[in-house]
Amino acid sequence: MDYTDLSHAIIQGVGGKDNVRSVVHCATRLRFKLRDVKKAATKTLENTDGVITVVQSGGQYQVVIGNNVADVYDNLIKVGGFADGGVVDADEEDSKEHLSLLDRFIDLVSSIFSPILGVLCATGMIKGFAAMFVAFGWLSSKSGTYQILYAIGDEFFYFLPVILGYTAAKKFKLDHFVGLAIGATLCYPAIVAMNSSSTTLYTLFKGAMFQAPIHTTFLGMPVIMMNYTSSVIPILVAVWFASVIQKQARKFIPDAVKTFLVPFTVLLITIPVTLLFIGPLATWLSTGVSTAFLAVYHLSPIIAGILLGGLWQVLVMFGLHWGLIPVAMANLATLKYDPVLALSFAASFAQTGVVLALTLQTKNQKTRALGIPATISGIFGVTEPAIYGLSLPRKRPFVFSCIAGAVGGAVMGFFGSANYMMGGLGIFGIPSMINPKTGIDMSFYGMLIAIVVAAALGFGLQFVLGRKYVDPITKATAATPAPSAEPVLAAAGNITTTASKTIVTPEQTDIEYNAREQLTSPLAGKIVPLNDIADPVFSSGSMGKGIAIDPTDGTLRAPADGTIALVFPTGHAVGLNTDAGAEILMHIGMDTVQLNGDGFEILVKQGDRVTQGQPLVRFDMAKIKAAGFSLITPVVVTNTRRYHDVQPFTGSTVTTDQPLLTLS
Repeated sequence: MDYTDLSHAIIQGVGGKDNVRSVVHCATRLRFKLRDVKKAATKTLENTDGVITVVQSGGQYQVVIGNNVADVYDNLIKVGGFADGGVVDADEEDSKEHLSLLDRFIDLVSSIFSPILGVLCATGMIKGFAAMFVAFGWLSSKSGTYQILYAIGDEFFYFLPVILGYTAAKKFKLDHFVGLAIGATLCYPAIVAMNSSSTTLYTLFKGAMFQAPIHTTFLGMPVIMMNYTSSVIPILVAVWFASVIQKQARKFIPDAVKTFLVPFTVLLITIPVTLLFIGPLATWLSTGVSTAFLAVYHLSPIIAGILLGGLWQVLVMFGLHWGLIPVAMANLATLKYDPVLALSFAASFAQTGVVLALTLQTKNQKTRALGIPATISGIFGVTEPAIYGLSLPRKRPFVFSCIAGAVGGAVMGFFGSANYMMGGLGIFGIPSMINPKTGIDMSFYGMLIAIVVAAALGFGLQFVLGRKYVDPITKATAATPAPSAEPVLAAAGNITTTASKTIVTPEQTDIEYNAREQLTSPLAGKIVPLNDIADPVFSSGSMGKGIAIDPTDGTLRAPADGTIALVFPTGHAVGLNTDAGAEILMHIGMDTVQLNGDGFEILVKQGDRVTQGQPLVRFDMAKIKAAGFSLITPVVVTNTRRYHDVQPFTGSTVTTDQPLLTLS
């Protein structure tokens, strides 16, 4: 399929090629780093065919595509003229000043690990299937077929320092081949063999927690040997240290000999320092972190399962799950198993169960068209289409999936299920939970029980309790806003009338929902709940959902890009149709129609194109108050029925650069 048009739309949506520092992709998302996030047209992107949603987290601007993200990415870097991995310029560090420490950590981990996860999962799947074939008696562990399959599955994890040496070098701006060389040294057969040498010169820290036998020395200094194959933290710290050395070396080494003398200097300093100091310290640190996580797990595996299983999808949405990946890899390297990520395994099946029920319940063809592929994707562990396209916009189904995921995690914790290798997602991850030593045991059966329970519970909760959240507005209601101008004009004139009640016929029940949109506040002022205002047309919700503002300034601004649909002749009410499809009515004050335009300056006319924040009406607050009228201004979405929910701002005051309403 040709994704040229979509690629052009995405590049334009993120602010153009010049606004892109870098772009990579993971299983479902294009992950951009932008020079100026404010230049990105988020609402336009979310409304673009081929884009599921947009997420901003961990210093990244993430455009969620779905299962075909790799094809879109390949086309995007070709259309945009990017190098593979994007273009990261020298002032990237300056752009991080606004990031929190957590965001920097997530950015670091995701940048290093996201390029390799696909192959890591693929090789883990092969290793898992090899273990399954032995467990079922289909292969002998001594057969050549098994040995080759196991080698294909294990090599990537065994030589992980070499792979991470490359990706970390890209992140820390070190010569890529120097990063590879450092990782290769840590996996060099003679170095690996030293760790298990039968010759011990003496023992350091004898009797202490960090007791270490010394098998060799370097320039007379004792080398505390560790097994660095499959390790994570030592190579990351070593590459960062090498990047510092390289930066300094380039300052004093002449240009004529930099090509070979800079890597010569970096390697000659970094590798001995790594083996003498960085490696042992980083390994102890990694072991300590793993021990801390395992202590929480052993305190109560069931509670740990409830927390991780229930929150996993939330962590994924915000990119926070990356923080657990190094812990899992450290557990696999040192303990040969990992229970941490295993507790989240049932969460994707919980989400899939919910979306399957929702798909069977819906009468909306568009929802069903999204639900079928999202369900299939979820079975294979890719749940972003299900989350962003279906359950999250409806909110309650997403909560059901979290509950089911928590129960599944508790079952996993109860049975002590664990990963024994980095495997695939969804059903492809099942073989990774076969214990290579004991084969298929109760912990494996517990995992199967957990995913069945999670999927069934998610399906059941949605099917029994979630029917009204599938197509939320499906019957006649006085709260249904009018699709025509008549009731809008009635409300704008503060006339209470039954014309504002619209009966939805059976043919209207199959609603096509608008894309998610966020509106900024048209006024600065104090927030007033809509049902607290005096006018019954607005407070009853007859005109639609929304919120009211008691303003502190006298300028009404556009809450989004769009077209002016209505300007009342007296200037006290303005209607706006946003580019994303929302129909907004803003009514300045209560009963202010009686002022006949005195105190109002109209700045736009019907049919004008406006941009977010553009002034629409100026009004004299003092004059309106002196005339005895309230300034409380309702802002309502008159086509509320086109949204699953209209979520108002929850603070007490708001400014014109803050979000006021989230339409989803």
